[in-house]
Amino acid sequence: MARRKKNIILSNVQFFGIADEGKAVGKTEDGQVVFAKGVVPGDSADVLVLKKRKGHIQGVVRQINTFSNERVEPVCSHFGTCGGCKWQNLDYAAQLRHKAVVVENALIRLGKISVGEWLPILAAESPYYYRNKMEFAFSCKQWLTHEEINSEKSNAADVLGFHPAGGFDKVIDIQHCWLQPDPSNAVRNTVRAIAIAQGLSFYDVKKHEGFLRNLMLRITTTGETMALIAFGEDNPDLRRPFLEEVERRLPQITTLVYCINTKMNDTIWDLPVHTWSGKGYAEEQLGHVRFRIGPKSFFQTNTRQGENLYDVVARFANLQGHENVYDLYTGIGSIGLYVAKDCKQVVGIEEVAAAIDDAKINAEVNGVENVKFYVGDVRAILTSDFAAQHGKPDLLITDPPRAGMHEDVINMLLELEAPRIVYVSCNPGTQARDLGRLSTKYQVLKVQPVDMFPHTHHIESVALLELHKS
Repeated sequence: MARRKKNIILSNVQFFGIADEGKAVGKTEDGQVVFAKGVVPGDSADVLVLKKRKGHIQGVVRQINTFSNERVEPVCSHFGTCGGCKWQNLDYAAQLRHKAVVVENALIRLGKISVGEWLPILAAESPYYYRNKMEFAFSCKQWLTHEEINSEKSNAADVLGFHPAGGFDKVIDIQHCWLQPDPSNAVRNTVRAIAIAQGLSFYDVKKHEGFLRNLMLRITTTGETMALIAFGEDNPDLRRPFLEEVERRLPQITTLVYCINTKMNDTIWDLPVHTWSGKGYAEEQLGHVRFRIGPKSFFQTNTRQGENLYDVVARFANLQGHENVYDLYTGIGSIGLYVAKDCKQVVGIEEVAAAIDDAKINAEVNGVENVKFYVGDVRAILTSDFAAQHGKPDLLITDPPRAGMHEDVINMLLELEAPRIVYVSCNPGTQARDLGRLSTKYQVLKVQPVDMFPHTHHIESVALLELHKS
């Protein structure tokens, strides 16, 4: 007979900070580091040990003994179930303070980086209704809470909303989301009502069948709304009356597009998108640059804070008009186009071909002629020959994905010896690693944390590097 594993309860763990995935970090009385969900910094709680790792413990809260004075009442009725907002129960000023600490700990403690000047974290204009793009899923199975399960409520229902963590085959029926501005909630709820009234089938992930699959909404600060509907079946007889009714009932939608997705996954990058009404794209204004955004385009999810982020980059760049600028991981060229007016030339590199197509279109839309964009992995494109062809950079801007820069790219940066580098990061941990590798030739003059996504653990960090004078 197998021995039953004994439960270990850690008493009165004092939580003091935030970590990934909505977890709080705390310490036991004897100094053990503990990560757990369901608590906020300032709480004291008893924690059941789930896993012991080198240097820390993963646990689950059994009882909160003392509540933090930084706790607030969440505004969303779906908070705690949906998972899109991890920290709505934590005062926004406290969120900012803890996020700044995350950046400082990553760079100073983990990366051993010496920073000349720490600038105060840049808060979002509003912690609510800040996302310009949201994706929702249709499902014939609704997510139930423990109370609903115990009441024997059926999960069979046509719903439209978000997949919760760990519930790929079920969806939370979202009535009001606080992440995207009007007319997002009205559009989503009306689309659901039309579909139910017409008796259309909602998608079943396990069976891979159903007519309605996904809804993407993009709402711009210029007053445009793009709706993309992904159908799980190619049925014109059902599609036509549905789209006609959506167009009739929702004049707020300025562009209505759709695709047919019969694949096993939800990605639409390899699928043709058809325009039902409108111009097929939305336009957004970010500072002095106007962007044409297609259904598949990547764009900064928080437009107003994106402008503030780019202002930080431009301020750190301090361009005088004569500089040759390299923009690595340029995406749709947004940062490059933002600073192009202040320099001689911008050379952008991006791996996603569709993004470069958007970059070239947006350069044309804005009449920007001093930019060149190249498709390919930065690691393969950025070489000595490339630099010889385009001239050595006076300034290098890099905005890599969460994984940071490949070591080969960093070695190339060290070889190029650009006088200054502006490093934009969505992951302070990998930024710290990369800055450490660059420290053989560069010093970090300034760091500016920017909060792009309130109520989440995500934080942007912008660092200004300067080549050592020696």
